[in-house]
Amino acid sequence: MAFHKVEICGVNTSTLPTLSKQEREELMVRLKEGDEAARERFIKGNLRLVLSIIKRFSNSDENADDLFQIGCIGLIKAIDNFDIHLGVQFSTYSCPMIIGEIKRYLRDNSSIRVSRSLRDTAYKAIYAREGYAKLHMKEPTMQEIADELGIAKEEIAYAMDAIQMPMSLYEPVYTNGGDTLYVMDQVSDKKNKEENWVEQLSLEAALERLNERERHIINLRFFEGKTQMEVANMIDISQAQVSRLEKNALHAMKLYLEG
Repeated sequence: MAFHKVEICGVNTSTLPTLSKQEREELMVRLKEGDEAARERFIKGNLRLVLSIIKRFSNSDENADDLFQIGCIGLIKAIDNFDIHLGVQFSTYSCPMIIGEIKRYLRDNSSIRVSRSLRDTAYKAIYAREGYAKLHMKEPTMQEIADELGIAKEEIAYAMDAIQMPMSLYEPVYTNGGDTLYVMDQVSDKKNKEENWVEQLSLEAALERLNERERHIINLRFFEGKTQMEVANMIDISQAQVSRLEKNALHAMKLYLEG
């Protein structure tokens, strides 16, 4: 990504104008009154700001010209929404808007977004694999999973590959009977072993208020760092049930500790 090239979107960045504080203030007043020439000059006088912001995204694979254009859209939105009576510098107000516009563009055009149908297929395959392994005491082949679900094995393989790509920890991945599972529920949280709040407080009394199964789940999840899928396999219930029991137990413990 060529962030240091001289020309971006046909604009010679080495010749971009700069505005003094007084010029910015005068132009802002005039453009708010409808002066198009002042608006054009103000935009051009802030293109260096856009350029400096897109350099923050140098690790992105996006084309610099595209990000510069998106940054300019953010700049124009900031100009249109800026209130001269706010008592803040325009750059202070506009930077978050420009950054936000670029981040939305990167999010909405990300090649790693996975469709809901693909995620559902992948997690149905995971559940089918776990069920088959429990029943037959061996890992199923892709064809055996496909036969179980009535889905082509090529489609299952594609879906499984897709969910290996990174996504938000809070992105829903599967819904089963009203219980939504999130990416974070599939991850073994090693940090919990040392830093989670359940190990930083005196929890004996709170744990005693839980039933035996809830205490066992909390111990496996937060003291042994097991994933919900691992816990489900160990105590022979569904991952959705583990998720529900875990959340209820933590809520009960939190209420007790805060009370």
